[in-house]
Amino acid sequence: MSARTRILIVDDDPHLLRLLSIRLQTAGFEPIPAESAEQALAKLPATKPELVITDLRMSGMDGMALFDQIRQRYPLLPVIILTAHGSIPEAVDATKRGVFTFLTKPFDSGILLEQVRRALASSGGWQDDTEDTGDEWRAHIVTRSPLMEDVLSRARMVASSDANVFIHGESGTGKELLAKAIHKAGPRADKPFIAINCGAIPENLLESELFGHRKGAFTGATSDHRGLFLAADGGTLFLDEIGDMPLSLQVKLLRVLQERQVRPVGSADSVPVDVRVISATHRDLETEMREGRFREDLYYRLHVVGLELPPLAERREDVPLLANHFLRELAEKYDKDLSGFAAEAMERLVSAPWSGNVRQLYNIVEQVVILSTTPIISEALVQKALREEDDGLPAFADARRDFEREYLVKLLQITEGNVSQAARLAKRNRTEFYKLLHRHQLNPSVYKRAQHH
Repeated sequence: MSARTRILIVDDDPHLLRLLSIRLQTAGFEPIPAESAEQALAKLPATKPELVITDLRMSGMDGMALFDQIRQRYPLLPVIILTAHGSIPEAVDATKRGVFTFLTKPFDSGILLEQVRRALASSGGWQDDTEDTGDEWRAHIVTRSPLMEDVLSRARMVASSDANVFIHGESGTGKELLAKAIHKAGPRADKPFIAINCGAIPENLLESELFGHRKGAFTGATSDHRGLFLAADGGTLFLDEIGDMPLSLQVKLLRVLQERQVRPVGSADSVPVDVRVISATHRDLETEMREGRFREDLYYRLHVVGLELPPLAERREDVPLLANHFLRELAEKYDKDLSGFAAEAMERLVSAPWSGNVRQLYNIVEQVVILSTTPIISEALVQKALREEDDGLPAFADARRDFEREYLVKLLQITEGNVSQAARLAKRNRTEFYKLLHRHQLNPSVYKRAQHH
């Protein structure tokens, strides 16, 4: 811990200000006292503190108004608010608006110092690497977001049971990391964790990949293959993008989950298996079920406990934390001597849209690490990387969806909204064609009207 870690303390009670200063100084920090919010704002540019602790009720500008001013000028600076008038609605409102935490007076010194350390660690400042938090199970999930903490606390509770868990979240939000954390926190931690992306394996290979096959079961099956269920026996099998699994396989998966045994392709015998299944998708499975693409009975078998991962845009307080974490990791990988992001560069990252979530942030940080020629990552470099990412190739699924929609629009324009004719041109049956139109929310009658105007 360094005495250079400056903490701005704001309170209009001189006695409390002195007491707080002594406690922080004793803990090895450098306190900067201010007797009002206005005085604090004047001191901020010159002192450049790494944390602000402010009283809520003060004459003149109060603590929340001070926080709003700090958030506008220094969006990455963490703020802890103290109050003798603590109430749950105030605390909830404050933390929703981005206050790091809200403590009631009289406060316990140990709790205050713990929160100070957490706030500094979360903003990429001081961090005690020797502290054992008992959080090894979630060590790879970097967050200070209340939304993520809520998901993690529920994940920790369900980990000790054997219930199947269903994780929903956009692509790139970290579904596999959460699945691994649940596995590590549970009684199967010392057994295998095996992951498979159901959308990345061709339909004809997925069955033997999951359930195994016997030698000679099909062309190319030159030896017995155990399959992932048996490989994960005693442990956890993570089925990512379960929404992409073909209906024919969904029936077989349901049977395995019900009977707790697998029958390899080409075998007459079933083999007992003990596997916890965690599944995930970015798709809306309720829509998929309504449209007949996902079995309802399988959904309820998989979805004993559901967890929703928030997109990165809803946990922006994690962006500095994740960006600094990736920077350290990637600087080591590429053997670069980097000390951090310029303040403007970090602000640019915090305000980016992040449609690709944490995976996109990792890609951006990797790009700037490779291209940086100075120890500090500049705003210009970050801006260029963000622009190139936006202009780059879309994800395969997005490109396919866009092509499909444009193709359907063109068919409807050519046939003037005649669905039977359009389906014939597309070489699809009418029912299937209607499903495609529904998926893209295309109304054929619009194209009929369009031709008559």
